[in-house]
Amino acid sequence: MFFYYLKLGAVNLKRNPIITILMIITLAVGVSAAMTTLTILRAMSGDPIPQKSDRLFYVQIDTGPVGRESDNGEPDSQMAYTDAMNLWRAKKAPMQTPLIGTSGTVSPDRKDLSPFFVSGLGVGSDFFKMFNVPMVQGQPWTGEQDQTAADVVVISKALRDRLFGENADAIGKRLILSKHQLTIVGVLDTWNPLPKFYRLVGSNRYGDHEEFFVPIPVVTEKLEDIQGQVNCSGRPEPGFAGFLKSDCTWIQYWVELNAASDRDGYFDYLNAYVLEQQKLDRLPRKVNNRLRNVMEWMDRQGVVDNDTIVATWLAFAFLGVCLVNTIGLLLAKFSARPGEIGVRRALGASRTEIFAQFLTEAGVIGLVGAGLGIAMTLGALAYVRHYARDIALLTNMDWMMLMVTVAISLIAALAAGLLPTWRACQVLPAAQLKSQ
Repeated sequence: MFFYYLKLGAVNLKRNPIITILMIITLAVGVSAAMTTLTILRAMSGDPIPQKSDRLFYVQIDTGPVGRESDNGEPDSQMAYTDAMNLWRAKKAPMQTPLIGTSGTVSPDRKDLSPFFVSGLGVGSDFFKMFNVPMVQGQPWTGEQDQTAADVVVISKALRDRLFGENADAIGKRLILSKHQLTIVGVLDTWNPLPKFYRLVGSNRYGDHEEFFVPIPVVTEKLEDIQGQVNCSGRPEPGFAGFLKSDCTWIQYWVELNAASDRDGYFDYLNAYVLEQQKLDRLPRKVNNRLRNVMEWMDRQGVVDNDTIVATWLAFAFLGVCLVNTIGLLLAKFSARPGEIGVRRALGASRTEIFAQFLTEAGVIGLVGAGLGIAMTLGALAYVRHYARDIALLTNMDWMMLMVTVAISLIAALAAGLLPTWRACQVLPAAQLKSQ
């Protein structure tokens, strides 16, 4: 019987075609507005590394002079080079990595390719395991190469294809970066975690990802080129070496623990480290460290801004307005068929069967509206992708969101059809037969 009602509903779409088209367009516009904002909000707020987000921690140490603390009591979001190197060399966590932005100019060996600018990261060798970075060729450098500032580099697949051709073997080849010759030891596979949770400070959170990765000592001893936010409470000594010795904060620091329950133990170590440094006349402020896991750090950094949340609520409110209009159009459509209802009731159809038939018809409108709503949503996301390139990677609609779109459209249509269907069930067969 359900499939009969489904077929009947499809046939009845041709009745009052203008009202039918208006209902479908109204529903599709509301669904499209809601799903466009929901797709972007989901990409912003989702767990970018669910396998271990509760075991990856962002480390903060309160530095700077006394009397210039922040109003909210929070320590600086980054740490000084001295502290980052001390924690890194101590290796008190199973895995840890400092992280700094860098850049350089690539001088290709190919004569048909002009030099071009690329951005990258200086990291420790643990970075790749900590953040589940996939490799398509080769492997990361070793911990020993970290300490010796080995001239090695891991590049993205896009950079490999640009330099050597698509799918070419790049392992062992050289990369001339800002006049420094580096040996390629690994090539990243596609890796686009969103947001870029590992680098939320001083970076484009939703833009393109880095094109090369080198050991941190290569950045500090050879490239001497850092990219990102730098905070200094005093004037550093002249030169890059003086900058490294200063208490300027510009390095982000992550650790991975074996279990979330190990958090307190590592936090105690951080507090002990600060107390030790205070004995050396460093870190004059009281102990005020922070250790946040991935989701806590994203929340602290306001990854999902209030504008996006408000826009999503407004879009769903607009969907509600569209539903009210759809209810009115369904009332008009169903109210025009009392004769049909009266005949069916006179032939023995119960109110339950009439209810099922008309509600199924409303469901058919919801399915057609879902198809148009998906097309409108894809169009809206393409528009956002074109005119807001900084969030372009957030506008991809996966199968999950497609299914959610169909479900929302169907549920909305069924909800809108409840009142008109109930009104249709109130038709008295005797009165209708007498009038005819």
